[in-house]
Amino acid sequence: MSETRPGEVADTDVYITRAFDAPRPLVWRFFLQPEHLARWFAPAGFSTPAETISIDPRVGGRWELLMVDDVTGEGFPMRGTIVELVEPELLVMRLDAETGRIPINELMLRIQFHDHGDRTRITLHQGPFTPDRRHATESGWLESFEKLDRQLSA
Repeated sequence: MSETRPGEVADTDVYITRAFDAPRPLVWRFFLQPEHLARWFAPAGFSTPAETISIDPRVGGRWELLMVDDVTGEGFPMRGTIVELVEPELLVMRLDAETGRIPINELMLRIQFHDHGDRTRITLHQGPFTPDRRHATESGWLESFEKLDRQLSA
């Protein structure tokens, strides 16, 4: 669910808060372990093969994957460097992505993991984007989170 943007969030940024019915350590693993990330990361009609995911969970470490269009097989790489990491509370990355049209460079992605006992609330802040890329990215995250909900409840 999106909510009112805090003052430090620009109109060019994606800002989403979302609660999951799973404890924080489990939700954290679904973001940082390739075998879990592969099961949910990509919008509808796309997948992320586990063998394309490389994560080195430390400051300065890499976070890389390939989203694949399930119909055409075309791949869209995302490459990031972890700039902050506090397990299981905070993940901040600088990302580059290829969208098929133009590359998107120097995005910042900040995800906070809030502990609510048997539930976890995340706060995601990513940007900057052009208006059309911001909308597409927000939609992609929301579709991906639907997949994550299904994985966490399985």
